[in-house]
Amino acid sequence: MNRKISVGMAVTIVILAMTVTFSITMLVAMRLFDSTVNSVKEKESMYNKIAEVDRYVRSNDYYTIDETMLYDRLTAGYLLGTGDKYARYYTANAYTELINIQSGKVMGIGVELGMDQTGYARVTKVYDGSPAQEAGIAVGDYITAIGDTDVKSLSGVDAVQTRLQGEAGTTVTVTWLNSEAASKTAELTHSGYSSTTVDYQVLDNVGYIKIRQFDGSTPSELDYALRSLTSSGVQSLVFDLRDNGGGVLDDAISCIDLIAPEGTVAYAEDKNGERTVLGSSDDESKIDLPMVCLVNGNTASAAELFAASLRSMNGARLVGTTTMGKGTIQNSPQRLSDGSAVSITVAKLICGDGTSFDGTGLSVDVEKAYTTEEAANYYDYTPETDPQVQRAVSAAQQLSGTSTLGGVIESAASSEAADSEAAGAVSASSEETASSAAAEASGEAASSAE
Repeated sequence: MNRKISVGMAVTIVILAMTVTFSITMLVAMRLFDSTVNSVKEKESMYNKIAEVDRYVRSNDYYTIDETMLYDRLTAGYLLGTGDKYARYYTANAYTELINIQSGKVMGIGVELGMDQTGYARVTKVYDGSPAQEAGIAVGDYITAIGDTDVKSLSGVDAVQTRLQGEAGTTVTVTWLNSEAASKTAELTHSGYSSTTVDYQVLDNVGYIKIRQFDGSTPSELDYALRSLTSSGVQSLVFDLRDNGGGVLDDAISCIDLIAPEGTVAYAEDKNGERTVLGSSDDESKIDLPMVCLVNGNTASAAELFAASLRSMNGARLVGTTTMGKGTIQNSPQRLSDGSAVSITVAKLICGDGTSFDGTGLSVDVEKAYTTEEAANYYDYTPETDPQVQRAVSAAQQLSGTSTLGGVIESAASSEAADSEAAGAVSASSEETASSAAAEASGEAASSAE
């Protein structure tokens, strides 16, 4: 039998529902209001302090205030005060320059540089078809002046590169010392040239690949290098990631996908601990060769992820020194209303196996730092003579079974013959001699497994 609800009962239920809804809404609104008030009070306190300082300075300061510089420094100071050591502020001019460089409107002269004990900028690479190559600048030359500015007065390689940059069609006057210590001066016109991020060659049957940074061209360049080296019959690979500061994370993940088996490569972890998959690798282009990653204290960010991923997913060994430990993710610069921009840390970078190298860096499996004497000759080394590269090559050969750590090449057949000969010698000798030989062999094996 259907029961009918009276009009009074229906009205009562509606009123109760409205009361409950109103109460919940008021509770949420009050909490939001309290939070907003606290936030407003904090901001008001901050603005009041800045205003107080501003009033005092403007009333008493001897110097005339440069308003643009003041606002730039205030913004930079704010980011510094957040404790985010990777946050960065770009002035309007700096951000415009960044966009122009990324779009190819502003370019350098086609050289890679390093600073050594001379204080001048040593040329470590010259790109094909670049203004520098056309002017006759070669690897090993020293850039001593740019225009009327002595390079020794500039603060590091970045400052030198900035002075060498300009819009296409503009010119820059460069003075350099060539290999015969003869001073040369030329006016170079900024024009397009092909720059690369990957170099490769064969070293003692090992494929050596140098990756300077990760950007949009790196995956295709690395793919070409891998195909060329594997088709030439190399038995192992060495990836040189020294001084690779990272670059574009997505491009690094694409490079890992060219090598690693199927699996998750990286996660982004927000401040609440929530993780989002950044990228995965498939099994289509997996490289099965033994491999080594050569790293140092300037190997950072995406380059560290590359090394960590190859170690966990491909069994690669790390040679060199502990990496930088920059395991965070920054956003692309956010443009502000006055044309300036800010970039801040938005997440923590987590490797596919759940580990993090942020703040600690990646420890190496085989330690190889430069001695003081070796470090002094750093810019004179080639891959064939570089002690760190040679140590990495030796480790790669050991993994492939083609050499000992001492670098002595051995074939499988000669190794088996040696074992057979040693066994015969032991059986023909006394028990004491056999024990001595076994102990010696055990010591050699332990040395080889370092």
